[in-house]
Amino acid sequence: MSVDGYLDDATHQRLILSSDADLDRVDEVRANADAILVGATTIRRDNPWLRIRSAARREARQARGELADPVRVTITRSGNLDPAARFFAGAAPHAAAQGNPARQDVLVYVPASVHGEVEARLAGAASVLEAGDPLSLPVVLGDLAGRGVRRLLVEGGSTVHTQFLQAGLADELHLVVAPIFVGDPTAPRLVGPGQYPHDATHRMHLESTDQLGDVALLRYRLAAPGTSGPG
Repeated sequence: MSVDGYLDDATHQRLILSSDADLDRVDEVRANADAILVGATTIRRDNPWLRIRSAARREARQARGELADPVRVTITRSGNLDPAARFFAGAAPHAAAQGNPARQDVLVYVPASVHGEVEARLAGAASVLEAGDPLSLPVVLGDLAGRGVRRLLVEGGSTVHTQFLQAGLADELHLVVAPIFVGDPTAPRLVGPGQYPHDATHRMHLESTDQLGDVALLRYRLAAPGTSGPG
């Protein structure tokens, strides 16, 4: 985020906040994750690949018997997603319509009320899964655990950060601060307003700080409300 707490500016061009060293760190974190989750707004706005860039890291995952890239996951209330987005790259066109099993490397969680509509729209580009109505993060996490996901990297954006952090569902927060100001109240912030379990009474535990080029990485361990953080 910027020094004043923004994830991006309000223009159509993505604002690059990370340094090259931090982007490589993110690639390493991705390589050690079982799945990566972003919100539907991030897919529509940024059109991310969510792939591991390093060939060596991809090969190391395959040598461990894992997929070259982590499973890609999104949550969406509306299901308004373009199957041509990079998030779905590699899908077999209309696989479901042809009677082929749905993909297991791209997962889209939706409310039960829109499941059929979204499944038809994505047409085999992903496995479309019901997650309650309204959509429930515990249901999503429970299903992912049943699929063998033990380490989930939540990359954003603002709405997803807000939901996970307000619900106390994150174990760690990796916060990178870029030395710039955005200053635009219409731009997306790191999180939205609301009540968070980690407040002045229940502080997060600062695990480490690192300088990566011109950005600062702060690693926080998040203790559950009512418990003490690491010693």
